[in-house]
Amino acid sequence: MSVHPLLQSHLEECPEIAQLDAKGQERLALMVGHVEETVGIQHLVECLLNKTSMAGDGTIRCYVGFEPSGKAHIGWKILSLQLRRMLDAKANVLIFLADWHAWVNDKFNGVMDDIQTTARYMEETFRALLGHPEEGDGPGQLRFLWASELMNNGDYWARVLRCSKGATLAMVRKTFTIMGRDEASSDHDLSKFYYPAMQASDIFELEIDVALGGMDQRKAHMFMRDMASKWGWKKATCIHTPILSSLKASGVRMESFDHKMSKSDPSGAILLHDQAKALRKKMQKHAYLDPTDPHSPVYELAEHVVFPEWGEIVVTPNPKFGEPSTWTDLEAFKTAVADGTIHPLDAKLGVADGISRGLAGVADHFEQHPDTLEAVSNLRQL
Repeated sequence: MSVHPLLQSHLEECPEIAQLDAKGQERLALMVGHVEETVGIQHLVECLLNKTSMAGDGTIRCYVGFEPSGKAHIGWKILSLQLRRMLDAKANVLIFLADWHAWVNDKFNGVMDDIQTTARYMEETFRALLGHPEEGDGPGQLRFLWASELMNNGDYWARVLRCSKGATLAMVRKTFTIMGRDEASSDHDLSKFYYPAMQASDIFELEIDVALGGMDQRKAHMFMRDMASKWGWKKATCIHTPILSSLKASGVRMESFDHKMSKSDPSGAILLHDQAKALRKKMQKHAYLDPTDPHSPVYELAEHVVFPEWGEIVVTPNPKFGEPSTWTDLEAFKTAVADGTIHPLDAKLGVADGISRGLAGVADHFEQHPDTLEAVSNLRQL
C-alpha cells in the first residue's frame, strides 16, 4: 500500500505507518501532517494499528493546557486549527484550564477568582474557535477540565512527587521558559520548581495519548518523556505547533523565544478580538515586511493562519493601482511581493483580511454573549 504524502517524512522513524489502512493513514495525517514537530509518533501509530489508547478503550485523547492569563491572541488560532484536525481525526480533545498552574506562575497577582474568571472566558473562546463541536468524552468530542478538579486527588500528588524525585534543580530551571521565565527568576519561590512536575503529571494522570502545544512547550513535554523513562510509564506522542513572531520582528528567526508575539506588547500582537479595521491598521503600521527579506511575520501569519484555514489569500489593491488577485501558494505570494507584483501594503492587508475572516465566529459569539469577555476586560492585568 502507498503511504500518505504527509506521512512520508515519518517512515524512517516508524516504518509501521505503512501497515495502517487508508483510513488509519488519513487519521494520522490529520494529527501530525500540519505541525512543526512530532516526537514519539510510535505510540500514536500503535494506537491506530491496535485500536487501543492509553486508557485502553481505543479513544485517542489529545490534550492542550493553558494558563488562564487574559485575552486570547492569534497563537490560540493556530492551536485551534490543529485541535479541529484532531477532532476531525476522531480524537477526543481535552482543553486543560490550568488555574492552579497560573496561580503558581503569579498570573493576576495570584488572585484565584480572577484566574477562574479568565478560565470561563477561555472555554467560550475555544468553543467559538472550534465551531461549537459536540462535547463529551468520546471520539471526535471536545471537553474541558480545570486543574482544580484534577488536583483533589492523592494519586495526582503522588505522581507529582515521583516526577520531582526524578529531577534535579538544574534540570527544572532549564524548563522555566514554559512559564515565560528565565532560569534565574524563581529561586525565591519553591512552588515554581514543582510546575514542570505538575504539567507532566497532568498528562500521565489524564491518560493522554497526544500532548499538543506550541514549540515553547517542548521542554515540558521532553521532561514528561524523561520521567516516563525513569518510572517505566508509557509516553504520549508530542506534537508542537509554530510560535509566531512579533509583528515588529525582522530578520531570521532565532531559537530564543525573545522574538515571539506577546500580548504584553499590544502593537506587536494580534488579539482574537481585534476588529477588522483595527487589525488592518495594526498590520499597516507595525508589521515588518521588506520585499527583499524572505523572513517576515506577515509571511508567518499567511503560512500558519490564513492558508491552512482558507487555502488562499485575496489581495485587493486600490482600484487605481490594479485588480484583485488570489494566491494559493506561499512561495508564489512571497515572490510576487519581492518582484513588485504585489505592493507590500496590499500584501499586509490581504493577510489581515484573511485573519479577520477566520475570527468572525469569535466576534459573533461574544457579540451575542458578551458577559465573560466583559468580565475579563475588567480584570487587573499583569
